[in-house]
Amino acid sequence: MIIKEAELAAVAVNPEQYPDTNKKEIAIAGRSNVGKSSLINMLLNRKGLARVSGSPGKTRTINFYDVNKDFRIVDLPGYGFAKVSRSTIDNWGKMIDNYLSNRPNLVKMIQLVDVRHPPTAQDIQMYEWMRYYGLDGLVVATKADKVSKAELARNLNVIRMALGLGERDKIIPVSALKRTGYEELLKALDEILKEG
Repeated sequence: MIIKEAELAAVAVNPEQYPDTNKKEIAIAGRSNVGKSSLINMLLNRKGLARVSGSPGKTRTINFYDVNKDFRIVDLPGYGFAKVSRSTIDNWGKMIDNYLSNRPNLVKMIQLVDVRHPPTAQDIQMYEWMRYYGLDGLVVATKADKVSKAELARNLNVIRMALGLGERDKIIPVSALKRTGYEELLKALDEILKEG
């Protein structure tokens, strides 16, 4: 797959604001500050398309990106950021649940985890949520450039065990900074779109 064009199609907080369901969607979920915006920009070959912020918890909407006029990448609000109110966290949960349970053209979710740390309780909960909706199977371990090769192998194993991944489930180590894992991730997306 070659990504030739990408653009922001919609910013939504409720289903009435979602774009139509004529394109397959792949959603991306992860903790605040896991590097979601950087990964989306790398993936879509567009600097600054997804806004990268120095302060976590900035994505408070569901952002839909049209890719090659063929499918969408959907950026879900980051979770696990302590400096937002309980009601805001509850609203994000409802927003994400509403999207997951009512979006017929959603074919897969990508769970992002920071390769430097074991998955948190919220990472595990999100992956269980994905499994419940049949959207599991692909995990991206971000910030792969921040650890040694030995640490990377060890940490990927910790992530696999913590999330209860099966043999067929993929973990792709990625560095948005060095663009490592980019080709493997594109190939995985291509396979998902052909299957879905």
